[in-house]
Amino acid sequence: MSPLEIVAVVVSFAGIWLTARRRMLCWPVNLLACALYAKLFLDVRLYADMVLQGAFGIAILYGWLAWLRGVRDSGVVAVAPLPARQAVAGLAIGAIAAASVGWLTSRYTDAALPWMDATLSSFSLVAQYWTARRHAESWLLWIIVDVTYVGMFIVKALWLTAGLYAAITLLAVLGYRQWRRGARRGRHAPA
Repeated sequence: MSPLEIVAVVVSFAGIWLTARRRMLCWPVNLLACALYAKLFLDVRLYADMVLQGAFGIAILYGWLAWLRGVRDSGVVAVAPLPARQAVAGLAIGAIAAASVGWLTSRYTDAALPWMDATLSSFSLVAQYWTARRHAESWLLWIIVDVTYVGMFIVKALWLTAGLYAAITLLAVLGYRQWRRGARRGRHAPA
């Protein structure tokens, strides 16, 4: 457990909590968390997750802009439905990316857990895109990814980060419930 990991955990928890609450402040906080985790993952040779932080940085900027367009007069971000076709496409893209990145990192790097790292990174990007698009279903994918991340971080002896991801899993459950509630209310309220 390093000081960098401690700070990254605190900032990440704050960012996810703000996201679950649908607060715009989540985006700059999550951007800082990305930078901190990029350095941490470089240090422990989880290269796909390190690169993922850069991709998250781009996705965070996109999400920030997308949420600005989805803010209601009340200041709360509106939740949008995820069409089944988009869900299937997103999951297919995640699987193709996982296979591609897993193959590359297992063959050309000294990555510690290339296939698991690549799979979690790829599906995290899908979940991040769905979050940016304000789909409540993003939380379901986050739950699956985060539970698996807990195991990977235990294997890498990143105990505090494993604890963070266990807590994030609980936040994802709460986020899903809140976003579903917000979606139901949104159907009955003017935009």
